[in-house]
Amino acid sequence: MTAELFVVGISWRTAPVAVREKLAVPEDEAAALLATLMQAPGVREVMLISTCNRVEVYGASPAGEGEQAVTAVRRVLPESRGVTPGSVDSVLYGHVRADAVRHVFRVASALDSLVVGESQILGQLKHSFATAAQAGASGPVLGRCLERAFGVAKRVRAETAIARGSSNVASVAVELAGRVFGDLSGKHVLVVGAGKMSALAARHLRQAGVAELVVTNRSPERAARLAEELDASARPWAQLEELLAEADVVISSTGARQPILTVPLFKQVAKRRRWRPIVIVDIAVPRDADPAIGKLDGVYVFDIDDLERVVASNLAERQKSAADAERIVAVEVGQFDAWLRAQKVVPTIRALRDHFARVADAEVDKLVTQLARKELTSAERDEAVRRSVQLVVARLLHQPQMALKAGDADGLAAAVQRLFALELVAESATGAAGATGDDAAGDDTAGDDDPGDAAVAVRRSQV
Repeated sequence: MTAELFVVGISWRTAPVAVREKLAVPEDEAAALLATLMQAPGVREVMLISTCNRVEVYGASPAGEGEQAVTAVRRVLPESRGVTPGSVDSVLYGHVRADAVRHVFRVASALDSLVVGESQILGQLKHSFATAAQAGASGPVLGRCLERAFGVAKRVRAETAIARGSSNVASVAVELAGRVFGDLSGKHVLVVGAGKMSALAARHLRQAGVAELVVTNRSPERAARLAEELDASARPWAQLEELLAEADVVISSTGARQPILTVPLFKQVAKRRRWRPIVIVDIAVPRDADPAIGKLDGVYVFDIDDLERVVASNLAERQKSAADAERIVAVEVGQFDAWLRAQKVVPTIRALRDHFARVADAEVDKLVTQLARKELTSAERDEAVRRSVQLVVARLLHQPQMALKAGDADGLAAAVQRLFALELVAESATGAAGATGDDAAGDDTAGDDDPGDAAVAVRRSQV
């Protein structure tokens, strides 16, 4: 199994939300895209992660084909979203081999997150990996990489303080609302959408002491389930304008393809509110809120990119923990790279074990037959067993001896010494001269003619 990892993607580091949302992949379209990616040149295994902060493809290729896979995915990914590859080429990144592994480990450890140390990304990665496995797109190499990535993330959280007091996107959204109103206690909050991000934001708002929490969603059943879970009330989607007029804070995270919080809608809402302040925290990608509504009096709109400014003030305090985490990642990348390189020799190791086993089994079969055929004294039995072992050794040494004499003697000899941790004993001048006589001739015979004759040399060395 000779393979290498690759990564292609776009994230908050390389592009604003207006660009990222163009490449976002809805969950119900992920399996189809994985099937398309599996047909791309150089791609052997693949998985996809699409969140508000990143859209990335992780994959494995045959050794030497990682760059080819990166080139192919840089074309297939945007085309699958109806985007011209050239229009996003400058913001798409590609990594191969150790750089790709490092990227995956850093993402899993929340070192590449907008909110360093946040916990959401690990769950998102696990879900994406499960989706790839269900679609039959993942395999042993990518599987090993992701399993190790999850282990690295666990180490980082256990051995550093990077997650201590850290915020996820939803908690930072609550902080943004607090910057406008100060204390959120007594405020009325509307959660638009009943997805995971909406639920997480609602929990943080509950902890902030809001007076009323209302959930609305196009699906009344989902709104009712979330409302029951959060001890909130569910209201019909048809009452959206009225609900907005009653709210002080709106957390919006739906799967809509077009803005649902539009200028015409908010002109009506603002009049009904008599221009009282309202905070819209839009954590959806694509965005739920038309940015233009922020120009209306009393309407404060924050999108996913605004979270970066909230996080910036906390980064300095987390630098040491991040540095410690980076060192853990570096060690783990080295270990994974060593494992991956070791896979190249697995077929050779397997063939070597099989060869040794065949030689040993053949001699054991002969010995068993010999011992069963006639009565032997204890000494004769001991000699038969000893000779059988010596014949196994001789047959195993035959081909290496031939190679040592016929090939690059110095290079092969050094390799053999490393393989078997041999310690050479310097010979005296007399011993060296003697080696040109009968013993040397015996060794030549053992090495060149019949491996069975080597048993004689083996026994002679024991005398």
